[in-house]
Amino acid sequence: MARRLFLALVLFLVGDFYFYQAFATLFHHPLAHLGYWLVDILLIIGLISMIRLLRVGKHVQRFATVLMAAMILSFVPKLFSSSILLAEDIVRLFRGFPARNIYVSEAAMALAAVFFLVILFGLTRGRHFYQVKRETLHFPDLPEAFDGFTITQISDVHSGSFSDAAGVQKGLDLANAQNSDLLLFTGDLVNNMASEMDPWIPAFSKLKAPYGKYSVLGNHDYGDYIRWEKKSDKAANLERLKEVHAETGFRLLLNEAVTISKQGQSLALIGVENWGKGGFQKYGDLQQATAQVPDKAFKILMSHDPSHWDEVTLDHHQHIHLTLAGHTHGMQFGIELFGFKWSPVKYMYKQWAGLYDRDGKYLYVNRGFGFHGLKGRIGIWPEITVLTLKRG
Repeated sequence: MARRLFLALVLFLVGDFYFYQAFATLFHHPLAHLGYWLVDILLIIGLISMIRLLRVGKHVQRFATVLMAAMILSFVPKLFSSSILLAEDIVRLFRGFPARNIYVSEAAMALAAVFFLVILFGLTRGRHFYQVKRETLHFPDLPEAFDGFTITQISDVHSGSFSDAAGVQKGLDLANAQNSDLLLFTGDLVNNMASEMDPWIPAFSKLKAPYGKYSVLGNHDYGDYIRWEKKSDKAANLERLKEVHAETGFRLLLNEAVTISKQGQSLALIGVENWGKGGFQKYGDLQQATAQVPDKAFKILMSHDPSHWDEVTLDHHQHIHLTLAGHTHGMQFGIELFGFKWSPVKYMYKQWAGLYDRDGKYLYVNRGFGFHGLKGRIGIWPEITVLTLKRG
């Protein structure tokens, strides 16, 4: 962690010195220059302090959250607007490096201001700026009774991060307003401890769907990321979290399947425990979950981590028609405009947000209902997914 923070510090300094050229072109008063560097000095002191605290094992989560927000506000606008300066420097290279064009510097500053405002919105309002994402999926073997069947998916609540009851209720009301047939939750109800959900049980209990509410566990739900005095405490925490699912009206699927019936026809809803590639735990067992599922059944799988789709689900001996996942949050940072979609998380996960298909099998990755780490969302807004199943 300390090494990554040191790399972040180096990148921050390089980017800042480059952007300073545009700032100095437009602003000549010494106090303006002093203010520019004073902000940087304070951020650098904060970053160095956090590196030292980490090395002695101090808990710095709250400090890290504030510092992360400040770094993003300062650095990201400069990073993106520096693309204008880079383009100008390519031209200047062939002209013997004349003085910077004041209009180019103004354009860079204007772009930085736009990014600053977007980020500020994301850090203050973005965490509850819920968006409904809709997809219609066609399957030739969908049972006729389920033609037009709707599913609302939410994921990654991370209730331990919540503080704004009205903001959370806004998202829950929006989910209920979709009036879907089935409501599915794909993991990470808490950050670490089951008690984080205690204030939110009544609100989540009011989520409704005529064909039921079903859920699975995510990587954060097992309590793997904090130290427990005794193993029994960790086990008790997980048992309590399972009770919380029941108290909110969700049927928690633990490597098992249930049958959803309509007008004499049915589909199989499968839920596995968390399975992630790399250093993530592999509690999920798709073989066990599908042991009693007929081969010819239409199958919907809930699996928290989308890497499970590539690594296990696609090669499973049974045809899994649709997999629903979450986990990535779209990194809570990125750009989605006019069909263009980008986030740094794409370099870690092949499937990180939205709909994917391969060989007639679909995966949908929900961007997450809540937030964790960064106390906000920038460009990748919290999501409520509505999927419509169609025959044909």
